[in-house]
Amino acid sequence: MITKPIFPCLWYDGKAREAAEFYCEIFPNSKILSDNGMVVKFELNGREFMGLNGGPNFKFDEAVSFCIECETQEEIDYYWKNLLKDGGEEKVCGWLKDKFGMCWQVYPKALINIMSNPEKAPKAVAAFQKMIKFDLEELLKAVE
Repeated sequence: MITKPIFPCLWYDGKAREAAEFYCEIFPNSKILSDNGMVVKFELNGREFMGLNGGPNFKFDEAVSFCIECETQEEIDYYWKNLLKDGGEEKVCGWLKDKFGMCWQVYPKALINIMSNPEKAPKAVAAFQKMIKFDLEELLKAVE
């Protein structure tokens, strides 16, 4: 059996091309691969996606989100600002919804190691539960 890559299909109400262009502007190494009007295939930082112009029947919600693990505060700020532009919505603890309703988690890579430390994890949770966008410096101070 030949294994094919698995990729998400994202349902849009007629805005699949607009969404693909929006994301391709934000993420490096990204491009639109094809567009037949109904389906737009695109690549974000080398990972394939499909946008389907399926109509108004379904909306995105927090049950599915895309995670962006950032090395620096500058990266966090970049993705946060750009994914929110033109009508996105801030949530809490590093979550946001972009203007298309897609949910994103923008967080520091350091959080993974912090959360695996039983002494630091509760301090980290207490700190980031007060945050909208992650503040890496504040998070690191809280766990020291």
